[in-house]
Amino acid sequence: MLPNTGKLAGCTVFITGASRGIGKAIALKAAKDGANIVIAAKTTQTHPKLSGTIYTAAEEIEAAGGRALPCVVDVRDEQQINSAVEKAVEKFGGIDILVNNASAISLTNTLETPTKKVDLMMNVNTRGTYLTSKACIPYLKKSKIAHILNLSPPLNLNPTWFKQHCAYTIAKYGMSMCVLGMAEEFKGEIAVNALWPKTAIHTAAMDMLGGSGIESQCRKVDIIADAAYSIFNKPKSFTGNFIIDENILKEEGIKNFDIYAVKPGQPLLPDFFLDEQPDTVITKLESHGAVPEVKEEKTRAQPKPQRSGAVEETFRIVKDSLSDDVVKATQAIYQFELSGEDGGTWFLDLKHKSGNVGCGEPSVRADVVMSMSTDDFVKMFSGKLKPTMAFMSGKLKIKGNMALAIKLEKLMNQMNSRL
Repeated sequence: MLPNTGKLAGCTVFITGASRGIGKAIALKAAKDGANIVIAAKTTQTHPKLSGTIYTAAEEIEAAGGRALPCVVDVRDEQQINSAVEKAVEKFGGIDILVNNASAISLTNTLETPTKKVDLMMNVNTRGTYLTSKACIPYLKKSKIAHILNLSPPLNLNPTWFKQHCAYTIAKYGMSMCVLGMAEEFKGEIAVNALWPKTAIHTAAMDMLGGSGIESQCRKVDIIADAAYSIFNKPKSFTGNFIIDENILKEEGIKNFDIYAVKPGQPLLPDFFLDEQPDTVITKLESHGAVPEVKEEKTRAQPKPQRSGAVEETFRIVKDSLSDDVVKATQAIYQFELSGEDGGTWFLDLKHKSGNVGCGEPSVRADVVMSMSTDDFVKMFSGKLKPTMAFMSGKLKIKGNMALAIKLEKLMNQMNSRL
């Protein structure tokens, strides 16, 4: 870990979404220097699935050596943003660093993204970042440090990163475009940069997106906190950069990145937006011995790998594994549109009675529709193809409730030993 040198002692850091995850990690890193932290987040009561509130975060920050000001802020509300900025200036005398960390995500395609989800992502990610920056800039201009850091990706315009989740990509790129514009607009006065992880980071959000076991392919939030700390200690002339966490820490002399891994030695899942094609991501994972079955050989014709009746046999094993507990824990109906040999429409009902499977459409509208080849379907249920990688590489298309789609992965994990 990078040493705490006290360089941020007395500085005021305004962080959106700082009650948990990456935002809180950055806050704690700065707090060890003796920084003042404004926790601008909306969580005031503990969520059953998401631990941490602005008040528990404040306790941790003060225990770490900083001073904390918890403020109830939904970044969609300009009045709440302005009120928190005023309170911060009144209590600490100014603002030296702004971290735009608050973000909303829905990895759904255009037709399956409800308008309210589109509005949420645009208003939290792009608009919230813009308005929070606007409110803090007059005070940042007076600071000797003066940094804005957005947790957003490099602007990679390859269509790959738009086709599966267009609304989310637009909303995140809006944050990055704020970096592009404001860095130039306030050059010499405020350093404005973006920070993005090279690999998936283990947070509560990642657990919800990636399902059970995803943490073994992730790094800890500490790597983002250390990278942010490094950026804060750079001069105002360091601006307009789209920084990858691992790259800047290598420049700091860090060589052993196992210290950041949740499970050292395990292959890591690359983050979105960094590779030109998902195949590149798959190739990188292959080089570490992970999911080699995902990539198809292109140098010679492939024999049909689908064995006769394999889909039917897979569903038979799934049916044998159903129970009241599985149904109660899942509460969803899945429809599979399978192409290729033995293809067709199948359903998996994990909502009614003790569950059911069958050929054809379910009697009740499906919550999730998954489209893929029969071969990839069998590979996915047998553990040879990770659903996350199947989705990223376009082998798996999902319509409907993404959270319920992720729940299915837990059932797949139970199937692996039998398929």
